Amino acid sequence: MEFRQSLAQRIIIAFALMSALVAGAFAMGIVATVHLVEEKLISAGLGGDLQRLLLMDSVSDWSHRPEPDQLFYFSGGPGDFELPKDLRPLAPGFHEVFREQLSYHAMVEVVDGRHYVLMQDQSDFEERERVLFAVVLVGFVLSLALAVFLGWVLARKVMAPVVRLARQVRHRDQLLGLAPPLAPDYAADEVGELAVAFDATLGRLRQALSRERLFTSDVSHELRTPLMVLASSCELLLENPGIDQRGRAQVERIARACEEMRELVQTFLMLARAQRDDASVSPQQTLSQVADGLLQIWREPIEAKGLSLIFDAGEPAATCYNATLLQAVMGNLLRNALHYTEQGFIRLTLTTTGFVVEDSGVGIPEEKREAMFQPFVRGNEKRGEGLGLGLSLVQRICENQGWTVSLTNMEPNGCRFQVELSRSAI
Repeated sequence: MEFRQSLAQRIIIAFALMSALVAGAFAMGIVATVHLVEEKLISAGLGGDLQRLLLMDSVSDWSHRPEPDQLFYFSGGPGDFELPKDLRPLAPGFHEVFREQLSYHAMVEVVDGRHYVLMQDQSDFEERERVLFAVVLVGFVLSLALAVFLGWVLARKVMAPVVRLARQVRHRDQLLGLAPPLAPDYAADEVGELAVAFDATLGRLRQALSRERLFTSDVSHELRTPLMVLASSCELLLENPGIDQRGRAQVERIARACEEMRELVQTFLMLARAQRDDASVSPQQTLSQVADGLLQIWREPIEAKGLSLIFDAGEPAATCYNATLLQAVMGNLLRNALHYTEQGFIRLTLTTTGFVVEDSGVGIPEEKREAMFQPFVRGNEKRGEGLGLGLSLVQRICENQGWTVSLTNMEPNGCRFQVELSRSAI
């Protein structure tokens, strides 16, 4: 069974329900006791008074009066003793009789076919009964309020170590190799067992992250050598005067691809090492500089596909950013737009706090929009190119740098990616 309330709320609700059950049982017991006293004790007292009156004198010469708060009637009685019509249907025994705003307890006795009725004013008793019921109701409400308060206090006390443990687990320093274990800070109870489980899980995560960093570092190191060979070979070929114009263009494309691969390798290496805005690792450039460099790379393939490349330089701030990571974000968004656009345009717009990439392509279905930044998710599964890692890389870089990326659809078709860089200014 799935509960929507938090654990603290469930503790408070449990206390309130338990208090309602116990206080309700006591209240019902008090009410039942009052009715029992009313029926048994008062009926016994009235019955004794009625028997006393019957033994005092004969009916023919009745001279004894009941108590001041009592009324005595009997069938065929003279004057005030005559049995009223509203009492004639009453069977022998104890009854409650209501006359306008007054209420009475009545005891009925039948002797030799004659009905005798002794009535006693119970207004004071009813008033005390109402006061008692009001006290019971107030006590019930106060017990519920006290239960809620005690439940809140207990929930805070019980949940305090759980909340502290959650904060420690969420802290990013817990993934560092030198992070202290969590279990010694807690008692040997359920929370302590949970801390032990978190220690074991975090230990496995640290090992996995360590292996990932080592793997990425090794792969990056191994890829640098062949990339350097390719770049050097391209430089030598471009210096050869015997190469024709077509061959020179192909070599220049290879050189640009090598440079792009080198930047991607550096991007993955930086993400693996979690080095954020480190000027010693990557050069710093403004948004306009990064956009100009990427436009030189992507203008030719975009226009070769018959698309219009529209650039709105805007008025971006002269703030420097991590050039390698910013080029990876903007370049992947331009590549994604080129891949999913068959006709129309691709627009790059610079703003004061970031940039926007728009296209007139096929767009992204509504059901896939939230999952597009996950690995191996592509907008159109029928397209064979790409693994669906570009937008995932964009999301990872933005999270690492404190940037934000959002996706909306264009009308009538196409996509609009907006990246905000304001939080990572240096």
